[in-house]
Amino acid sequence: MRSQMLALGRAARCVARRGLHIKTLTTPNENALKYVSTDGELLQERGAPSVEIRNFDMELIRQAPLAEKLFAQVPGVEAVMIGDDFVTVSKDAELGWAQVTPRVLEVLTQQLASGQAAVQGQVAVGGTERFQYDEEEQEISDTIEEIIQTRVRPAIMDDGGDIQYRGWDPETGRVYLKLQGACKSCSSSEVTLKHGIESMLKHYVEEVSGVEQVLDVEEQVALHEFGRLEERLRARTSK
Repeated sequence: MRSQMLALGRAARCVARRGLHIKTLTTPNENALKYVSTDGELLQERGAPSVEIRNFDMELIRQAPLAEKLFAQVPGVEAVMIGDDFVTVSKDAELGWAQVTPRVLEVLTQQLASGQAAVQGQVAVGGTERFQYDEEEQEISDTIEEIIQTRVRPAIMDDGGDIQYRGWDPETGRVYLKLQGACKSCSSSEVTLKHGIESMLKHYVEEVSGVEQVLDVEEQVALHEFGRLEERLRARTSK
């Protein structure tokens, strides 16, 4: 741990000497760190939706020079989420941050100093679960979205993640949300959804019955495979 802290300290001093200041923040996910520009330098327009890119998303990587550099120059990076003034980096659990952070800081320093856009054009931020609403239902949906944007999203972004509102089902009362970045894969993500966001939405909007996380195809496959593994392990222990 001491050697890790010394390595991170040397990297931070190196960045400061170059005239740019990047703050490293922990997140609820031990394999994700948030790197924040403290000089007002922006990676995207202020308030722009965060863009999450994994190391196999080749189409998105081509549209995000910063992500391309991080994947190419920093071994062990599995995913990045680019916000307006920060980037959250998720790494392989086998690697320590002392091996990753110095290189991440070097890439970020070069990116900010270049003045080039970290993301080119309008990168798609995911699909939508939007529903058809009448006038009254639209008002309810707008209220939910406003709560997500003003009360929930800032807190999620503080932890190195982001959240997308995908819609409210007027028939079931379910709200569909997409977690991104550090918050998506941390152990407390389900608690955040159920006991944090769900409780708040139910308090302010009586038409909300619950929340549900929207998963990508790859995430659904991973959960399915994990479930099969658990079943095999249970079968072995019962013999």
